[in-house]
Amino acid sequence: MDNVPAVPETFVHELRVRYAECDPQNIVFNANYLVYFDVAFTELWRAAVGPWQDMVARGIDAVVAEANVRFRAPARFDDVLALHAHVARLGTTSMLTEIDVMRDGELLVAGRLQHVCVKTATWGKTPIPGWVRDGLRRFAAPDAESAT
Repeated sequence: MDNVPAVPETFVHELRVRYAECDPQNIVFNANYLVYFDVAFTELWRAAVGPWQDMVARGIDAVVAEANVRFRAPARFDDVLALHAHVARLGTTSMLTEIDVMRDGELLVAGRLQHVCVKTATWGKTPIPGWVRDGLRRFAAPDAESAT
């Protein structure tokens, strides 16, 4: 059984929809899901790697290169949402995180964020540092580092 890939730890961050996040139809305004994704990604990062500022102090940052959102059902004021996040891909300079927004087990929104590692001095792409990669593996799919 030595060749069985380890199952990644599930990362879940809960939040409650605030009134100000809703539109006139009393549902979460679509752009707010990108804020929710950012919160989930930041908290996953904190759990896996540590505070964001520690990475920046070491001369590395991660910037969003692409964001995708698929809407399935609306969330409303005062709903408690569970954001399930995992690292789907760890490339050389970029990572893909998938985030499912759930309410009581129902998938409301599926999101994907691609981040690229950059040097803070130049904002040029740089390989994901080993210490970042090692931390993110905790929440990474078994095939996240496979060549695609």
